[in-house]
Order: sequence, then structure tokens, then C-alpha cells
Amino acid sequence: MSSSTSTSSTSPSSTPRMLRRALTAATAVLAATALAAGCASKTEKGGGSEKGAGDEFVIGYSQANNAEPYRAQLNKQLEHYVKEYPNLKLLPIADAQQDNAQQVSQIQQFVQQKVDILIVSPNEPAPVTPAVEQACAADIPVIILDRTVDTDCYTSFIGGDNYEIGKKAGEAVVRELPDGGNVAELRGLLSTEPQKQRHDGFMEAIGANPDIEVVEEREGKWLQPEGTKIMQQWLARGTDIDLVYAHNDPMAIGAQQAAKAAGKDEIAFIGIDGLAIPDGGIRAVQQERMAYTYLYPTGAEEAAKTAADIAAGEKVEKKQTLGTVEITAENAEEIYAKYDMSGKVD
Repeated sequence: MSSSTSTSSTSPSSTPRMLRRALTAATAVLAATALAAGCASKTEKGGGSEKGAGDEFVIGYSQANNAEPYRAQLNKQLEHYVKEYPNLKLLPIADAQQDNAQQVSQIQQFVQQKVDILIVSPNEPAPVTPAVEQACAADIPVIILDRTVDTDCYTSFIGGDNYEIGKKAGEAVVRELPDGGNVAELRGLLSTEPQKQRHDGFMEAIGANPDIEVVEEREGKWLQPEGTKIMQQWLARGTDIDLVYAHNDPMAIGAQQAAKAAGKDEIAFIGIDGLAIPDGGIRAVQQERMAYTYLYPTGAEEAAKTAADIAAGEKVEKKQTLGTVEITAENAEEIYAKYDMSGKVD
């Protein structure tokens, strides 16, 4: 009897408790292992979603301002390229209408909706940065298009080399004005990085000819009506201008229209964007209303591919810099045909 009693050191009532403790400990170990594996997977592959490769990934996109032709074309192209990936779903594109508060609200709404991927074309960097950081904190991969933000928490930035574009424009001016001359500069939103880089690159290049002088410069906010209005003001006060360098095609076209109305057909115009659309910069070069424009890729195709890579759990480049092309009367037709998407987008 005593031997039997000594071998049974636990009472029947204690056995379930021990079993429960053992099961709890085992579950905790398994959970920790799974969590570690999940975190490692996100870190190594660059994706923030736990969805499978065949699941649908919802994309929210906040656009700075649909009214700009460049951005309207970007939207159409993004809608087109996203359709090439069956597991990607692009929600209706949110138009911030060049309003920072509205864009912040849009981003926050996408975060609340728990979209799988967020794309942002910032109107201005500083105001939208906290909202982008909220998305990052919610483990939503963020793709930044065209303009930077004041944080590096995003998954990938896609944009053109604005400094190089500005420099090429400045080199063109040096060629156009070998004996020097007066240049007016129509700048984009002064708080945006593309504007700063397009200005700095331009100023470096025209420094090669000290007889080239920037006699006027104004913020045109990327808008064609602003280009028209500002040019009218410059001409009204009698400023002698040989060439206008505008940070995008709409401002250049607007300024050219004002000059033509004033009978100033001798003034040359340079823009940036190079959109293959009927009222874009390439056509303006073909029609000799502009001397040059520079291709500024929308990044739509790259954004769609990056989103697809994120959905597949693949690594993506932190910074994707897109090249440019100088468009002149000699190559305008060829470049237009190459980038014309009229048969692909509505």
C-alpha cells in the first residue's frame, strides 16, 4: 500500500491543471515562433501584408491635383497598368485638389479602411508627412510618387531626376542664347522638391554663360492659367524677355499664349513633362510653340509593378529614379508615337 501511494505523487484533481499549463506553454512557443517567422518574412520580402499570393490587394491612391494634365494622365495610366495584375484592386483615385488638409484626410481615411497598399503623390511634403507616417505605423506599405515626403518610412519612392532635367534645360538655353540674353523662369510650387531641383539644375547649367541673366521669376503653381497671367504681367511692365523656362508644359503653354496675344512671337519657350496627348508639350514642340520639352515619366507603370511585387512579398527598390529625354522638333514625332497611350487609356 505504501509503495502504491508513493508512486502516485499527484492527486487526480491536479492532473488537468498540469496538462493545461503544458498546453498553454506549448501554444505560447508556437505563437512566438509563428510571429517571428511572420516578422522575418515581412522584413526579408518587403511586404507588409499577411495575405497570400492569390488574394486581392486593395490599393488606395491620393493624388495631389487631378486638374494638372500630367496628373490626369498619370491617373489614367495607373488605372491601365493595375489591370495587368489580377490580384490588384485600385480604389477610386482621391483628388486632393492641391489642398494639403484634404490630402491628409484622404490618407487617414485609407488608413482607417485598412487598404493593403497606399500610393501618395504629395501636394506638399511637410503637411502630409505625419499622415504618411500613420500609414507606416499601421503596417501599410506606402509608395510615394513624384514628390518626396519628410520621412523615409515609405516602402518605395518613384520619381524623375529633376535636377538632371533642369540642367538639360539650362544647357539648351546656353545653346539657344550663345551671346547671352534675358530669361524668365516660371517655377512650380515653391515648397516642393521637384521645383527646387529643376531650378538648381537650371541655374548650374546657365552659369556657363555669364551673359545669360534671369530677369524674372515667379511661382506659377504648375497651372496653365497662372503661366498666362504672370506672362501678361511681365510683358505689361515692359520686361525684355528672350526665353521663358517653365517648370512644366502647362505653364510654358500658358505663357506662350500670352506672348502670342501680345505679338511677342520672337520669345522662345521651354517646358517639362513631354506628355503624348493632343494638348501636351510634345505637340507644342511639333507646332513650334515651344523650342524644347523634357520627358518627365509619370511612374504609373513602375508604381503598378511595385504594388504587385509588394503583394507577392518581393523586395522592392527604396528609390526608383526615372530617366528623361530631350524633345525637339527633330524627334518629337518619334517620341509622341512611343509614349502615345490613346489606344490603351480612356
